[in-house]
Formats: sequence, C-alpha cells, structure tokens
Amino acid sequence: MTVRDPDAALRDRLADAVADEAAFEGWTRTALAAAGRNLGLPAGEADRLFPGGAIQVLSHASERADFRTVEDMEKEGVAALKIRDRIKTAVRFRLERHAGNREAARRALALLSLPFNAGLGLKLLYKTVDAMWYAAGDTSTDFNFYTKRATLAGVYSSTLLYWLNDRSPGAEQTWAFLDRRIDDVMKIEKFKSQVRSWTGGPSGRTAARR
Repeated sequence: MTVRDPDAALRDRLADAVADEAAFEGWTRTALAAAGRNLGLPAGEADRLFPGGAIQVLSHASERADFRTVEDMEKEGVAALKIRDRIKTAVRFRLERHAGNREAARRALALLSLPFNAGLGLKLLYKTVDAMWYAAGDTSTDFNFYTKRATLAGVYSSTLLYWLNDRSPGAEQTWAFLDRRIDDVMKIEKFKSQVRSWTGGPSGRTAARR
C-alpha cells in the first residue's frame, strides 16, 4: 500500500518558489528561507519540509521533472514514433517543459559540478536518462541497458549546456543541435553493429566457419 505524503503539494509549491529565488540567490539556504517567506510559511517550516537544505530541493525538483517528463511522453502517445524520435521528444520535453528558469538551471548545474556534489550530480543525471529510456519504451536488461543510458547521458548533457546559452527563437538552434547529436549516435551504433557482424556477432562467427 502506497502511503501518501500529506506535505507533497506544499513541498512542490516550496520547490517552485525556491527555483524562482535560485535564479538570483543560487541554490542556497538563503533562497530556501526567502521562498518560505514568500509563501507565508511559519518560521522553520521550510527547513522541516527540506531538512537537507536547498540541495535537497534541487534533487526533489529534478526527480519531479523526470516523473513529469514520463507523464507527458505517455500522454503524447509516443509509442508510434521511431526510437530516435521518442528520445528526441523526451529530451525536448525535459528541457522545454521541466527544466525551469534558465538561470536557475545554470546555477543548479554549477552547484552539482562542485567536487562534493559530483556524486549527486551523476545520480540525478542517471535518473533523468533512465526515465527517458523508460518513457521511450526501453525493455533491455543486458549490457545494452547501461550503454544506452551512458550514450543518452552524453547527448542530454551536451544539449542542456547548449540550451543554457541558446537565445534563438523557440530554442531552434538547440533542437537542431539535438538532431545532430542523435544522428551522430545513430551512425556510431550502426557502425558498431557492422563491426559485430564482421567480428564478434553471430553472423560473423557463422561466416568464419564457412
């Protein structure tokens, strides 16, 4: 039985308020305190909701964005699309709809890049790409499960960095960049498939016995 968190809605509101403050104050306890005041919360309530401070708020916001991306993918009925288009859609949804304010996202990235937050940054990145593959309908359980996520982590990270500095209308340049990155990945995967067929794949071994 799933136990519902009675503070879920308030925690979400506070996370949104902190994200707004983070564009100016960074992801700090100052931003958390200011967000609590803006919502009219009693003294200490913001710390009760997020005892780990602003870094916990950031983790919450990232995981919530992953969940909402999956929801959006399901609502859009992407199962009919080719796999590359499903992944492209997932990345676009994650950035367009759920990455939030660019400056807040930039400051979040800077915070997660600090040495003592690097582990958390990798954990959140893994959760994001895992959610995208799940939404895209990936059912792999072998080594491909990990290689797919590692590959998408590279695509998503580079696209995120491009998006942060993109001022083109509708982020058109970002989506063109994303297309190129996915094209590059597809070429690499095609080449790897050819190499396996020549050397280590079943067809390669069959040919070697002839």
